[in-house]
Amino acid sequence: MPGYLTTQAPITIEGAADLIIRSLLDRQQFADTDGQAEAVGVSSATWPLFGMLWPSALQLAAWMARRPLVAGERILEVGCGLGLASLVSHRRGADVTASDCHPLVPEFLSVNLGLNGLMPLPYRHGNWALRSDADVPGLSPSVQGEFDLIMGSDVLYERDEDGALSHFIVRHAAPQAQVLIVDPNRGNRAAFSRRMAAAGFTLDETDLSQPATEATQGQAYRGRLLRYARGAVSSTC
Repeated sequence: MPGYLTTQAPITIEGAADLIIRSLLDRQQFADTDGQAEAVGVSSATWPLFGMLWPSALQLAAWMARRPLVAGERILEVGCGLGLASLVSHRRGADVTASDCHPLVPEFLSVNLGLNGLMPLPYRHGNWALRSDADVPGLSPSVQGEFDLIMGSDVLYERDEDGALSHFIVRHAAPQAQVLIVDPNRGNRAAFSRRMAAAGFTLDETDLSQPATEATQGQAYRGRLLRYARGAVSSTC
């Protein structure tokens, strides 16, 4: 992988078999010689974030490892990064599509699928800041259609005053849908929840805080699972 350094290791996910994951070596990595990332709004400061292992991603993957499978359910992960939750769900046989706006995500996803002996899973470009589902030249096809479950981890990191993320999620949520967001207690949660309520979603929260364990890579975790439901979908799963 030219231009940046990577590392590879087994990752412990509570409730599931380990995943072998290739990630960026550290947050100092950067390679955007053709300007493709910059063109879709990924700055040099945020460029490496997609390729890091984040505590909230581990929490979402663990939740999806024990969440009951639902026959016929279509799942979309937004801002997937290394796609731990998508990989866990895919390995269990769920119909899951991973999405992100970073141009290198599909390459890392393909490598990690291979490292774990998994068949390819659908990947779509998902940049909620664009407010459009039109395909972006040179990138994977954009997210299309509606999903029964939309999930994401640590995606409320920006103030998002225009509500781009909630608009994207609502646009791709089925009339009866659930949205699962693992959030490390960021300050933007309240505004996002208000926008989801305006779109007809009710909210149920679960505290995920726990002391340092192997599953959290030796670090204590502080955060919560936000479960939004619309229609007849239960918010308890």
